[in-house]
Amino acid sequence: MSVIKKPLITEKFSAMAEKGNKFGFIVDRKATKEQIKREIEAVFKVEVASVNTMIIAGKPKQRYTRKSINNGRTAAVKKAVITLKEGNKIDFYSNI
Repeated sequence: MSVIKKPLITEKFSAMAEKGNKFGFIVDRKATKEQIKREIEAVFKVEVASVNTMIIAGKPKQRYTRKSINNGRTAAVKKAVITLKEGNKIDFYSNI
């Protein structure tokens, strides 16, 4: 089972990557910082300086239909912000 689900490619994380050598990923909710660090180092062949994680709660959503109002929630996700050691870089666009 892979701990990393997908990279976060937003304006904020792109600016952090250029400025401070930090990258964001959506990871498995049960993953620990050590597991995330090991998988990033194995997959991208880089050295990780630190891992910061946060759990983002799901938001309530409503959909109005002809018959009723459907209530639900979006899924909660865990984000990981990876800081790489000097001289290391991750290029998400190399395969395009």
